[in-house]
Amino acid sequence: MNSARIDYVALKTSDLVGRAQGGDPDAFRVIMQRANQRLFRVARSVLRDEIEAEDALQDAYVRAFLGLARFRGDADIVTWLTRIVLNESRSRLRRRRPSESLDAVEKAQGGKGQIIPFPGAPVDAGPESDAARSQIRGLIEQAVDDLPPGYRVVFIMRDVEECTTEETAASLGLKIETVKTRLHRARRMLRQALDARVSATLVGAFPFLGLRCSRITDRVLARLERAGRLRTETGTFSRA
Repeated sequence: MNSARIDYVALKTSDLVGRAQGGDPDAFRVIMQRANQRLFRVARSVLRDEIEAEDALQDAYVRAFLGLARFRGDADIVTWLTRIVLNESRSRLRRRRPSESLDAVEKAQGGKGQIIPFPGAPVDAGPESDAARSQIRGLIEQAVDDLPPGYRVVFIMRDVEECTTEETAASLGLKIETVKTRLHRARRMLRQALDARVSATLVGAFPFLGLRCSRITDRVLARLERAGRLRTETGTFSRA
């Protein structure tokens, strides 16, 4: 079938996965476009660096797509990809520097949900203008970056990406009660720093749209093509 006649955007995820397993580059592209925002935010929540998060996301995509034949659909494709992105990001973090374990952080807190100081937080956020919103978003991102790693990724998935508790638990390999506890403590840590008037800007934090989305999608497809993973116009796989 001529791919030009297929409305890929309207396809179900399961259909996209099936076509991607057959080497269809357009299916790969749409899967990435659907998952890019969430996966970038997850990578950044671990690495706290946008450039490295992009690199981690790209490498995770290539690793996942080269092994896509092993995906059996037991979980949603985005959940499966989230786990791979987390593993890649945590691996990079371990190579970068030793990290303090979450258990040590929780022990230091004594279960009291210690508030993380938020330096420079203004008493009044100012008028609701585009410039003010941009500044507030930056303050939110910095405050989230200051959360302990295990709390930060839960907060990103639940309150920024708006995943369900169950989906977050499945993606991170945690118990549902653990997700609830970490989210509660993360919110308490942020409460002193974040005014309720700026909470609506959370959804727009850490954007990964437009040129950035296209750039990483094109790079991943190029790497898959060099690896011989994409189907050519004749219906066969290209060989590097």
